[in-house]
Amino acid sequence: MRENAENRIIVEHIYKTFNIYLDKANSVKEKMLFWKRNRREKREVLKDVSVTIKNGEAVALVGINGSGKSTLLKLMTKIIYPNKGKIYTNGKLTSLLELGAGFHPDFSGRENIYFNASIFGLTRKQIDDRLEKIIEFSELGTYIDNPVRTYSSGMYMRLAFSVAINVDADILLVDEILSVGDQHFQEKCLNKMKELKQEGKTMVFVTHSLGSARELCDRAIWLNKGVIQMDGNTDEVIDEYIKQTT
Repeated sequence: MRENAENRIIVEHIYKTFNIYLDKANSVKEKMLFWKRNRREKREVLKDVSVTIKNGEAVALVGINGSGKSTLLKLMTKIIYPNKGKIYTNGKLTSLLELGAGFHPDFSGRENIYFNASIFGLTRKQIDDRLEKIIEFSELGTYIDNPVRTYSSGMYMRLAFSVAINVDADILLVDEILSVGDQHFQEKCLNKMKELKQEGKTMVFVTHSLGSARELCDRAIWLNKGVIQMDGNTDEVIDEYIKQTT
């Protein structure tokens, strides 16, 4: 990594394009009969985006649906890769991007803690040491030994969040999933993220909850049609975002 140790994430001139199929043939027969199908168009989701996020920063990504927020977060986790540009990360990273990602539906909640935490790089002993803390935070009680396919979306989120915050990561990337679940647990998650911020963790937070962004983050990045419209103090960015989108 070429950058100094103060930087946790560096995004350099990122471009990301997706192919959108307008009338894709779904079978061999359709492909033979309707060979002119499979029309597609390229949609440029991110256009020359550059961001540097320093150690200990809590950064909100805001913007309307389709602005590129979640795509940028996925690029930071290296779930997907850019068409052009480079991304550097410095430190152990954990993410909460898709509800239940990394969970096996037929495993119990307890088994999935071991399964999911091992993906984040924890050893069996490290997971053993954290197990009761994870279960307690999730508030799942006896449901922890039920298959996760029987869980509601809120229960999935509780378990996923509880694992993610207990892997001692340097960088936490969180998508809109904190909007899932009841008000009590949303507030509990937000308070936990404040604690992590006080501990010096670096966080990038995709949200439509502008109140949560103001409460948690000192910096906000407003994405608009794949480009950075504004990057700066959270209140100033959100005030301008509201002014221009309402």
